[in-house]
Amino acid sequence: MTQPTPLLSVQNLSIALPRGGDRAYAVQDVSYDIRAGEILCIVGESGSGKSMSANAIMGLLPDYLTPQQGRILFRGQDLLRQDETALQAMRGKDMAMIFQEPLSALNPLMTVGEQISEVMRVHNAYPGAQRMARTLEMLAFVGLPDPATLYHVYPFRLSGGQRQRVMIAMALALEPALLIADEPTTALDVTTQAQILALIARIQKEKGMGVMFVTHDFGVVAEIAHRVAVMEKGILVEQGPAEEVLNRPRHPYTQRLIAAVPHRRGDARAATADEQPVLDVRDLKKTYVVGRGWLGNKREVHAVDGVSFSVRRGETLGIVGESGSGKSTIGKCLLKLVSIDGGQLVFNGQDIAAMPEARFRPLRHDIQMIFQDPYASLNPRHTVGRIISDGPAANGVPRAQAEARARELLSLVGLDPSAFDRYPNQFSGGQRQRIGIARALALEPKVLVADESVSALDVSVQAQVLQLLHDLQQRLKIALVFITHDLRVAAQICNAVLVMHRGKVVEHGSPAQIFDNPQHTYTRQLIAAVPGQHWDPSHAQAA
Repeated sequence: MTQPTPLLSVQNLSIALPRGGDRAYAVQDVSYDIRAGEILCIVGESGSGKSMSANAIMGLLPDYLTPQQGRILFRGQDLLRQDETALQAMRGKDMAMIFQEPLSALNPLMTVGEQISEVMRVHNAYPGAQRMARTLEMLAFVGLPDPATLYHVYPFRLSGGQRQRVMIAMALALEPALLIADEPTTALDVTTQAQILALIARIQKEKGMGVMFVTHDFGVVAEIAHRVAVMEKGILVEQGPAEEVLNRPRHPYTQRLIAAVPHRRGDARAATADEQPVLDVRDLKKTYVVGRGWLGNKREVHAVDGVSFSVRRGETLGIVGESGSGKSTIGKCLLKLVSIDGGQLVFNGQDIAAMPEARFRPLRHDIQMIFQDPYASLNPRHTVGRIISDGPAANGVPRAQAEARARELLSLVGLDPSAFDRYPNQFSGGQRQRIGIARALALEPKVLVADESVSALDVSVQAQVLQLLHDLQQRLKIALVFITHDLRVAAQICNAVLVMHRGKVVEHGSPAQIFDNPQHTYTRQLIAAVPGQHWDPSHAQAA
């Protein structure tokens, strides 16, 4: 049977880097097709070239990157031979893109409605009152409430999921034939992610679009892909039907990526029943005043509302929930980075919640945090050695001893000793997260709080960091509070799991209890929203 002509055909595309080195190409000799009515997932780690090829299709490569060879045929036209005027005429109308971070892609000075209307204005589509009617229609089409009100709202007032829906509405306003989605769900919590994936799949089916979906999440691939292309260091190493690539991967790189996908581990150590908790949280409360009504009355959000739990040495307690559930606020309360409105934080028999800062300061080194964004939390002006050794030095450890310990910790977290004299911007995201872990461990804490510490990492780097945390915790007997919105990660690493919803604990138990027999409706909703549940990565067999 003859295959239909591809909507998009990328043929032998190579994009040279402006400098030489081990790899002179960002993308090298890459070929793939996308047909109308098909979703092709491009998967790979950061630096694999997947987003680079997407930007080449849209003509959005930076000036210093130029395709050296190949063709990008869209409806028979070679996009690489089109001038900027021709590409501008196609963007939005014939092909459109959804970006990873909608807040930076949306204009903060224009309302949501104005930005969707702008797409139509640029292409002289939907004249007069039809333009506003079409904008309201698109807002409703992507599932946003009260389009007439939302039209006049600015992007910063929307949630991450709502902003992503606005981006989708902009991309679909003129019903393009090709939609490119570049990591559009990476930063979203699991239920919002499920909604966006379902929305894209529904629209693709209804409109018969060709979709290129760039991702590093194999759960997403299993959920929506018809075909999969795997990229490594600019080279396309494997492609084929989704069922084939996911369950019978041929290339060693694909096999390694799938092996790194989080799944339930069978060796999680249960805490010994007679161990005393190192941290006992009792009826913790934190309320934020978010504004005032028109009569002057305060509007309050109960971010943490009567939360209780305990964690023992060598135990990992997972705190899961959507954005706004209160889980990160709990982490800040544990370190007393925010004021606490009620309850007790009993650490080694002392209630630190009401303790004045002067009394708590000597205990601060015992409770440390690994932050979500290691780049933002590391001082770019300081060397890695100084970043790690400053904490112990400030707590009375001689500088030479602190620096020697920093070198030991770099080795412990799997970094080369030369990292000591380098700066954070010289490392990858996964390496910076290892530096963050080393800094937290430098003070020899008894409690370690990891706040979304692997959510932004590629799947293989994520697996390495999770294994590192597990190994360090077992070796040093640290109590680990692991905050995450990724239920697959929680199932892999945690001994006990706390499910948060609107500031309250709705369920608490072992991973087996939570994931195999959830009792609360909200827990069941969270688990049902995890992408790719029908696919078990542990059952994948090398072809």
